[in-house]
Amino acid sequence: METAAFYHRPESEYCYIYAPGHVHVRLRTKKGDVAKVGFIKGDPFILHLNKWYEEELPMEKIASTDLHDYWMIDTDEYVKRMAYAFHIYGEDGSDVIYNDRGVYPYLKESLENSGLYFRLPYFHESDRFKAPEWVKETVWYQIFPERFSNGDKKNDPENVLEWDSRDVLTRTDFYGGDIQGIMDKLDYLQDLGINGLYLTPIFRAPSNHKYDTTDYYEVDPDFGDKALFRSFVEEAHKRGMRVMLDAVFNHIGAESTQWRDVAEYQEESRYKDWFFIKEHPVPSAEEIRNRPPETIEHVENLPYETYAYVPMMPKINTHNPEVQEYLLNIATYWIKEFDIDGWRLDVANEVDHAFWRKFNEACLAVKPDLYILGEIWTSSRSWLDGEQFHGVMNYSLVGNIIDYFVEKQIPTRKMANVLNEQLMQYRKQTQETMFNMLDSHDVPRILTMANGDIDLVKATLTFMFMMHGTPCIYYGTEVGMMGGADPQNRRCMVWDEEQQDRVMYDFTKELIAFRKEFQPLLSYGFLKWDIVLDEEKVVGVKRHIGDEALIAYFNQGEEDFTIEKDPNAKVVFGRRNTETETGSVLEPNGFSIHLVRQ
Repeated sequence: METAAFYHRPESEYCYIYAPGHVHVRLRTKKGDVAKVGFIKGDPFILHLNKWYEEELPMEKIASTDLHDYWMIDTDEYVKRMAYAFHIYGEDGSDVIYNDRGVYPYLKESLENSGLYFRLPYFHESDRFKAPEWVKETVWYQIFPERFSNGDKKNDPENVLEWDSRDVLTRTDFYGGDIQGIMDKLDYLQDLGINGLYLTPIFRAPSNHKYDTTDYYEVDPDFGDKALFRSFVEEAHKRGMRVMLDAVFNHIGAESTQWRDVAEYQEESRYKDWFFIKEHPVPSAEEIRNRPPETIEHVENLPYETYAYVPMMPKINTHNPEVQEYLLNIATYWIKEFDIDGWRLDVANEVDHAFWRKFNEACLAVKPDLYILGEIWTSSRSWLDGEQFHGVMNYSLVGNIIDYFVEKQIPTRKMANVLNEQLMQYRKQTQETMFNMLDSHDVPRILTMANGDIDLVKATLTFMFMMHGTPCIYYGTEVGMMGGADPQNRRCMVWDEEQQDRVMYDFTKELIAFRKEFQPLLSYGFLKWDIVLDEEKVVGVKRHIGDEALIAYFNQGEEDFTIEKDPNAKVVFGRRNTETETGSVLEPNGFSIHLVRQ
């Protein structure tokens, strides 16, 4: 038995309070190396009185990857403190105890020593990771305001273009989309089934994307004003829709008051410590704009730190107490004054953890069920400790789905293994509020990635909806919009129904209704793999709670595949599937979802 592969860490994703009365404990072992695991636990203060080490509870193998198996038990201790260890039985017939000091022979001397056990010293409810319950019931819709709908031509920018008038977009195009346009389409979104609206930045900024914010307290005049935004939030709330805004606290626009002051007064500026300035002088916004066009987006060796070498986006010093106060006041202002429901935080992983803890505390003090979402593209455990974010934009998980379904880069088993590994990185309640999307303003549209194969998009989108987390539709995906990398992925929304894919719209509406109908099972159910076939390119993913389960089968092969009929199952959703007396016949890109009640 390979004991070097054993891994456990108390008070982490390996041991945490899931809910009152439910403590989740996990263990990692080498793949295929361990036959079973017994969980030994009890009150450390009465170990010698009742010898609780003589009893074991079985742990369940819940996931496997290329390298490891993961075991779990849902347990509790009525005294709200627990000492515990693992009795691990190898496939080779050996057995050992794994505890806080390491690996020991299974001997009475080790079992009777309370100092050797892992500890969860006390079950403090305040230490439990909590996220807003409403997020789990939400299907999001991401809107890029400048490109969604032009509802008020009076606030169009001077250089506005006719709606969707260019075949190839540039980064400086303006088409006049605004908040009134979004409000005008709330009935459309409600009909689709959307109950969460994620807006990319709406604050004053010179660009069309507004990630170069210059004034966080003002709605950009091209989008409307604060009175209009307040009405928009009220109208959304009347329809049961939540509203999440996008904030950039990693950097600020070079046209901001603060950077203009630094550019004018240099070392004498009161804002010089608001930024990471290496040496003076630093350029003004006008000097940056007068550079050759090819140096506007990427310049190295600048005398100040920026976001991704973009000169117009100087990085903010969130270590500075004045900066902290400024940003936290902004965050709470939009909650207090406009009752927003969430913050999506741009480039969140480049801002220090200490600031995000203060952000979390300040925002939740105003609105305890506010959703805090970070933009992080990689593993995010450090930000999901319960004191910073409730979730991140789950590019890691969704990227592997795209690698399998769309890019055809990995076999079926590899996808299952990688998704298992990613799920094991987080507490279960963290998984439940991750933010899942196939595309966004930062990546090509899913239909373009799929080379126009709408059936493939339907299968991929449905698989994503089967995962843990809260799903998001990028505007226009529901009507078959295409678009490559930025800025082509930010095309104007297609409103002419003759140019829309109405079959895709009806499918998306049905998928959202399916998700809402089975939301508890999809939010809280455990994930297992029913079938994983590399050669046939078929996968069956199971979400289950107790005696109820949803099993979704997907055929990514080139031949029809038949799922054997289960007398306890009923098909509740599918495409390119034919139900026969013997089972479900899945065409290529076909799928069927079966509800099973034992």
